[in-house]
Amino acid sequence: MRDGSSPLRLTRRAVLGALMGTAAGAAFANAPVRSIRPEPRDPELARNFVKPVQALIDEIGLTGKVGFLVADAETGEVLEARSPLLPLPPASVTKAITACYALDALGPDHRFKTRIRVTGPVVSGTVQGDIVLVGGGDPGLDTDALGDMARDLKAAGVSALTGAFRVCSEALPTFASIDPEQPEHVGYNPSVSGLNLNYNRVHFQWKREQGDYTVSMDARAQRFSPTVSVARMRVVDRREPVYTYSDAGGSDEWTVARPALGQGGSRWLPVRKPEAYVAEVFEALARAHGIALPRAEFAGTPPEGEDLVVRESKPLDEILREMLLWSTNLTAEVAGLSATAARGRQPATLADSADEMSQWARDALGAGHAALVDHSGLSDASRVSARDMVDALLAARKIGALPGLLKEIPMRDEAGNVLPDHPVKIRAKTGTLNFVSALAGYVSVAGKRDLVFAYFSADMDARTASENSDDEVPAGARTWKSRSRLLQQKLIERWGTAFSA
Repeated sequence: MRDGSSPLRLTRRAVLGALMGTAAGAAFANAPVRSIRPEPRDPELARNFVKPVQALIDEIGLTGKVGFLVADAETGEVLEARSPLLPLPPASVTKAITACYALDALGPDHRFKTRIRVTGPVVSGTVQGDIVLVGGGDPGLDTDALGDMARDLKAAGVSALTGAFRVCSEALPTFASIDPEQPEHVGYNPSVSGLNLNYNRVHFQWKREQGDYTVSMDARAQRFSPTVSVARMRVVDRREPVYTYSDAGGSDEWTVARPALGQGGSRWLPVRKPEAYVAEVFEALARAHGIALPRAEFAGTPPEGEDLVVRESKPLDEILREMLLWSTNLTAEVAGLSATAARGRQPATLADSADEMSQWARDALGAGHAALVDHSGLSDASRVSARDMVDALLAARKIGALPGLLKEIPMRDEAGNVLPDHPVKIRAKTGTLNFVSALAGYVSVAGKRDLVFAYFSADMDARTASENSDDEVPAGARTWKSRSRLLQQKLIERWGTAFSA
């Protein structure tokens, strides 16, 4: 078990030492060169499998490839598997590895800090120098928190300055998006920076009035919703595409197709210029407190000075629990990049940092061939096998790193209704892309036996065929996802029946 005062260190020596005391080391060492399909040891268990896996897949009508493995959580004994060595996209199951990686490098009590620094003394309300907004990478910073920082700056006696207003995001590198292959307008594919706001999304709202549309772009939170000009929208007469994006240098320029708008609505769009977004919003919030700031300048290394206001994030373990619950991609990328930086690496790309994380997962968690290209699972280029994922989950369980952070997933009937008081309890991470579905985690069967499992499925032919679609969810993707999740459910039900003895 880890304590709350020091970082969790998942070294390879520690993990192997923990595993050597159980059968897990023997069960997962020296993986075979080709996939095997182990049967349950007890013939009575085998008789509980009314249908072989392929019959289930055929009955459900799931296309593509499926790989899974379920093992005893205490011994590591393989209980059932299908293509366990087949590398498939893990989608957001990646975030389970990212959580372990971040905890190991940063510790559960790590807090991201956002600072307002002044480079000179405050004399009669005026800063004799610059005001500098210094980002620390906090993925949860929102407009309300930024508004509170502006209030605290006023409370510190500041009303003016003689120098510049500077913004510094050097804590992490800036990337315009997580995965350039995603549609331009999806809010789950924002920029990443050392200074993030509202998960780097802007709120777009429209309303039809007297035959035309009024539109607004704002940095919406619960208490404050200042409008912004760093992201702009024009309504244009066309049918497709629904959205277009262009980089106008100082601003994000969007257009939207008029026929797609209806009478009114709203949605979140990604921000591609996070530092400019934060600067504009903070200027507006400071102005509301009587502090007039000049137009922001964007600094590299923050200058020396006094921190008048410091805003701390929640502890990292709470941030990661929320990340795993809501599957927030920005949080995963910030956590992964911060962990890589804490290890003394300066990645040029997200893929560079993800490669560092992959190597760590192979060394510390025994995920022998894991190959990740980001920390969130948004790209379909990452590859993990079910066996490697189960190895990682077994190691994380031995150290106590992950099970308590994963969300509870209820069992459901075929209509999707939750089955209350079901004897099978699941803590796991889901993963979904179009024509990709994954689930991995821990199962407790009526308090009798604990299992560890990983399930990956993908129809990459269908995914490739849908790449040119302007639809966020292309034709057939919802039906395919439903079939994959039904197979997940049926497999877990049969494991709960067969392996509860």
